[in-house]
Amino acid sequence: MSYNARVKKSWDVIIIGGGIIGLSLAASLRKERMRVLVVERGEPGREASWAAAGMLVGQGGEIPRALKPLAAESARMYPEFVHELRDESGLKIDFREQGTIVISREEDLPEGAELLASEKLRALEPALNSVLKLAAYVPERSVDPRDLVAAAVRTAHHREVDISSGNEVKAVLASADRVVGVQTDKTTYSAEIVVNSAGAWAGRIAPHNFPVRPVKGQMLAVVGGPALNHVLRGDRAYLVPRSDGRIVIGSTLEDVGYDKNLDINVVQGLFHSAVEVVPALANAKKHEDWAGLRPGTPDGLPILGETSTRGYFIVGGHYRDGILLAPVTAQVMTDVILRRNPAFNLAAFSPARFDISVHHGDTETRRKVV
Repeated sequence: MSYNARVKKSWDVIIIGGGIIGLSLAASLRKERMRVLVVERGEPGREASWAAAGMLVGQGGEIPRALKPLAAESARMYPEFVHELRDESGLKIDFREQGTIVISREEDLPEGAELLASEKLRALEPALNSVLKLAAYVPERSVDPRDLVAAAVRTAHHREVDISSGNEVKAVLASADRVVGVQTDKTTYSAEIVVNSAGAWAGRIAPHNFPVRPVKGQMLAVVGGPALNHVLRGDRAYLVPRSDGRIVIGSTLEDVGYDKNLDINVVQGLFHSAVEVVPALANAKKHEDWAGLRPGTPDGLPILGETSTRGYFIVGGHYRDGILLAPVTAQVMTDVILRRNPAFNLAAFSPARFDISVHHGDTETRRKVV
């Protein structure tokens, strides 16, 4: 549903951004009887959430130390999270629990991984390149993010979350250092709580200049290749099978601003890296290719907490882990927003760790946000 200035309706919370993080938080806040409006610059779920591979990596060296407790808890929560979305939305979600095979040097293997002898490796995945000698099994899950966000949108509607699409927030409005609403490119909405969950665009909304930058990732999907049972993670590419036969191959990490153009040579390079792992993929056909913009931060950690403008929260900067962290983020930030003690210490993710530019008309000051 779209809203304009003539609609006489009020909300307790406005969430800027309709990705999986914003939608999950909106649904959680509705459980607490909060009236919620999600304002999305495009179509809900169509940015980083839609573009992700959906590997639910809750452990290992890829996860920053400070983030490991949240990542592990969110991975644990995922089966119930998916069940709830399926139940309320009535939609199918491709959620796979077959695990991951990590193909890498021994020192890079995740903690608790089960090393696989060549015979067992070939039995688990017959299509793997026969020259591969070292691999390990990790009990991870994966999910199709497109299914997930579609179900999250339907669930949000089911819980009577209001969603305004194609409506870009330009500024968060405040009076006497307290939030009063948002200004979009079309109208103004009022609320005493505003949450910035705008992904890679979080730092472009006045007045706080959050250090969130877009990190481009190019990916492709192929069909007609061999059947894979497990997610495969190699040094130069990962392969994520879907239940309908597609295999998603990714991904790059590029600091190129908001450029989402595809580079055919980069995409082809990803495909060749995948063929090195699974030679029979050479006969597969490209089904689709795309690019997404992950919300990165200077230290690789999310930004979770209230700003110096009372009632204005940021829930962003999840980088490569937005899909994984959606359930736990919704849980802890619901507690923070409602002034309850969250189950985890969020000090490492506070916006106070950064010097933030705060714009006031034609002037600019720098201060820590608390």
